[in-house]
Amino acid sequence: MSAGRVLVTGGTRGIGAAIARRLAGAGHDLVLGYARDEAAAEATLAEVEALGARATLVQADLTALDGVATLFGEAGPLTGVVSNAGAAGHLAPLAQTPPEVVRRTIELNLTAAVLVARAAVRALSRSYGGPGGVLVNLSSGAATLGSPGEFVHYAAAKAGVDALTMGLAKEVATDGVRVVGVAPGLVETGFHADAGEPGRPARIAPTVPMERAGEADEIAAAVVWLMSEEASYITGTTLRVTGGR
Repeated sequence: MSAGRVLVTGGTRGIGAAIARRLAGAGHDLVLGYARDEAAAEATLAEVEALGARATLVQADLTALDGVATLFGEAGPLTGVVSNAGAAGHLAPLAQTPPEVVRRTIELNLTAAVLVARAAVRALSRSYGGPGGVLVNLSSGAATLGSPGEFVHYAAAKAGVDALTMGLAKEVATDGVRVVGVAPGLVETGFHADAGEPGRPARIAPTVPMERAGEADEIAAAVVWLMSEEASYITGTTLRVTGGR
């Protein structure tokens, strides 16, 4: 029997794919949102199905005007949402970051996250006929560190996600919905190559108290625990998974 049906945005690459595999292993069925990489989407779909999950792929650009509505419209009934889609897109001091990159980064990492959270409440909360459930927002350790010289614009967007988690959790606490966050630190994924520096984890690792980058599965474990009944009295909190940084 399925433990529930969870939508994971950006659920077919990196941390999102690791979350999908962990959720499948815990007995959840899945809706996996993705933007462009069809090969990665099909590969992750095969992995979660091999773990026993029933899964659906939905392609949607969350920064498009109707992207979030398309995703939730095709998702069907849900018991949980993991708002994971995000990217930095550029590594440079803010003054050297093109305005269009700043706008695109904030659109994806903050505006889309707020709209996903809105849709999640409408899908999950008892006031809208939902069963209750859990929304997990993926933040970043950058939200409190600021990431000077690298991606201040991304850090600022993720700080907004932390505020979203705290405020929305209080807003829906009596409506059957828990809202929690996970803030990954330095993690070995394609995030760094996408931002222009594949070797960034090796460069930054010495500044982490544990002296290594994290693995995507270590972030996924925190997400799945926060979604479980073991975390039933936790809401409005963002858990840092950063190796002490």
